[in-house]
Amino acid sequence: MNTFADFHAARIMGKREETPDVWTFRLRFEAQNIADRFAFKGGQFNMVYLFGVGEVPISIMSDPDDKEGLDHTIRIVGRVTRGIEKLNVGETLGIRGPFGKGWPLEEAKGKDIVVITGGLGCAPVVGAIEYIFRRREDYGQIKILHGVKTPRDMLYKARFETWARYPDTQVLLASDQPAKAWHYHVGVVTELFDMVDITPEKTIVMMCGPEIMMQAGAKHLAARGVPPQQMYLSMERNMQCGIGLCGHCQVGPYFACKDGPVMTYDQVAPYLGI
Repeated sequence: MNTFADFHAARIMGKREETPDVWTFRLRFEAQNIADRFAFKGGQFNMVYLFGVGEVPISIMSDPDDKEGLDHTIRIVGRVTRGIEKLNVGETLGIRGPFGKGWPLEEAKGKDIVVITGGLGCAPVVGAIEYIFRRREDYGQIKILHGVKTPRDMLYKARFETWARYPDTQVLLASDQPAKAWHYHVGVVTELFDMVDITPEKTIVMMCGPEIMMQAGAKHLAARGVPPQQMYLSMERNMQCGIGLCGHCQVGPYFACKDGPVMTYDQVAPYLGI
């Protein structure tokens, strides 16, 4: 795997509005030799640079084997992302990466997978889910639990509907608030846990979203017998350099940018919520 310390120009090939403040950009390196060399694992992230303004860490949400482009879902919350939002197809951004550790997709082969996400937290695991379904015969049962605050916060609704049609797959959705068109569970995502059967010793958990949700989810699963080292959490921190130098993303003795963002529950349990 090659990690590019320097920025390389990437052209915007597609731009899709997910919600009023969330956009998905499809990027492709302008230099073919860079595109050929770039490789990543689901769960890793890139530093996306708006020329003359600054950079932000964004999870890569496309399938690692998709060589046609890189998908990044971006929430518009600050100066850099507001500038990115104004760009159109054909314009250019900078990319350096990939950084961090991804999901244990090889180690999970032959095992059941439980994916638990909340809000935009599903973006870091979307590419991993697509990877699994493109190789469906390599994995056991798949259970996807996703929660949002309101139905209008639901991203990738069509993807969830597609995933639910696969064999041996269960997709459960929850919203904190009800709505007329919402036909799924009303409540928090952790309330979905009792609706799924889990075989602890053969289960790999992939979890991302608000830290309080992951903390509650991990405790619940541990009580059901899932070993802490088989629960993987994507830690969100203020990552500014991507290589463990600035110290902004510290999680106890770890740095989310290079020791994570995907870490096991036994690694981070003492530091969650701190």
